[in-house]
Amino acid sequence: MFPERIETDRLVLEAVTHENVDVFELYRHTAHDAPHIDEITEHLSWDPHATPKQTKEFIDWAEKNRNEAIGAEYVIKPKDEEGSAGEIAGTTGLNVDWEKRTGALGLWLRKPFWGRGYSGERAGALMELAFDRLDLELVAIEHLAGNEKSRRAIEKYVEAHGGQYDGILRNRRPDGDDVRDSHRFTVTREQWEASRAEETS
Repeated sequence: MFPERIETDRLVLEAVTHENVDVFELYRHTAHDAPHIDEITEHLSWDPHATPKQTKEFIDWAEKNRNEAIGAEYVIKPKDEEGSAGEIAGTTGLNVDWEKRTGALGLWLRKPFWGRGYSGERAGALMELAFDRLDLELVAIEHLAGNEKSRRAIEKYVEAHGGQYDGILRNRRPDGDDVRDSHRFTVTREQWEASRAEETS
């Protein structure tokens, strides 16, 4: 259902499976003491991993979702021409609600990879997967209120693919003792196809 590997101009996305991803290598970047981890996860829906067991459980979960065709998670690695080629830059995912014909995008990147435009590049690849291969009708992206870096990146690639800002979802995500608002953006199949037609015209 979901490809094992996706390539873009600068990136390789490899499915998060035990065959592709070493638990301890991924843990090194998601652990409670990983560089910049508190800054990285400040506006994310997951907390730093306390032990390698949590990382293993994440890979288990990703494999289960993939096998059940619920979604796919990918590690992001820069290609040879990029700085830090072959390193894990972060992970991204496409989770599918088949009844709603909707795919939801997720992403986190290690701080050394911020500002390179990787967010938009992998989003384009996952939209192509959602619309061309999976025949979905809508791709949705959310970010938590206060995450201005993500907002700017999302606005840029959503606009490039013809989409729009839908609005704020109040009390959307539990976060410790708090509940946080989330901002939602969407791109429809029609918008995406129109933007592709403009690119080639």
